Amino acid sequence: MSKKSTPMRLLLVVSGAVLMAINLNTFVRAGGILPGGFTGLTLLIQELFLRYGGFHIPFTVVNYSLNAVPAILCFKYIGKKFTLYSVLTVAITGLLTDFMPPMFVEFLQLHDILLSAVFGGFLTAFSVSLCLRADATSGGTDFIAIFISEKYRKDAWNYIFAGNCVILALAAFLFSLDIALYSIIFQFTTTMALGIMYRAYQQRTLIIITNKPAEVYRVINDLTNHGATAIDGMGYHEKKHRVVLYSVVTASMVKELIPAIRKIDSEAFINVLKTEQLNGRFFQQPKD
Repeated sequence: MSKKSTPMRLLLVVSGAVLMAINLNTFVRAGGILPGGFTGLTLLIQELFLRYGGFHIPFTVVNYSLNAVPAILCFKYIGKKFTLYSVLTVAITGLLTDFMPPMFVEFLQLHDILLSAVFGGFLTAFSVSLCLRADATSGGTDFIAIFISEKYRKDAWNYIFAGNCVILALAAFLFSLDIALYSIIFQFTTTMALGIMYRAYQQRTLIIITNKPAEVYRVINDLTNHGATAIDGMGYHEKKHRVVLYSVVTASMVKELIPAIRKIDSEAFINVLKTEQLNGRFFQQPKD
């Protein structure tokens, strides 16, 4: 699995950052919504200072401060290029959010806030998926989640979810319940849409019945870097020996893998199953 070129990665992260900033200055601002992670926390802190302190703090000041320590940890322990591209995303998003004028806010406020929550969540998912395709992140709590997952082999998303719940609870207590509820819809839309747009963190189980196990395994290994287990069996219909290959691969590779297997063995029987949970050794492309 080859890495994307530097110009392509730059194009993806810049595009993702620009879309994030546009989203923050349109749908998010119009609906008064709090996204998840450090972005939502930044907006919450800005609103607190504005309401109770009477002055405005720039988005960049708060957001850059929150991202500083997680970025340093990822740079040291996870991957230098991965972190630098992610920091570039955070930097561009922050600057554009502060200096880009709000767009269509009054128009959007004339309509149901639900529209801002749904379309804003979808746009967030699309912008994040662009960053992920560049092997980067949009920063924030993604830094923390990836650091914990890579360093300690633990799933950190439950902790991130708990942090988001605290932010929404504070928003409900300090401002209004409506803001918290619409923010939940926003985050739910983002999560569901991102699961459809980007599947590199999802797995699929392949059960392949073939007469050419060695050749099929070679294709799986060459394209995905994953292995396979061969199980001897018998086809009861024709009473002939068959080999069953069992392999787990990333979901994003299935579309490319099945035609390649068909090219080797046109009569192969392939069953693709959604993998809900995986324990054991599983190859993950290292961060650069």
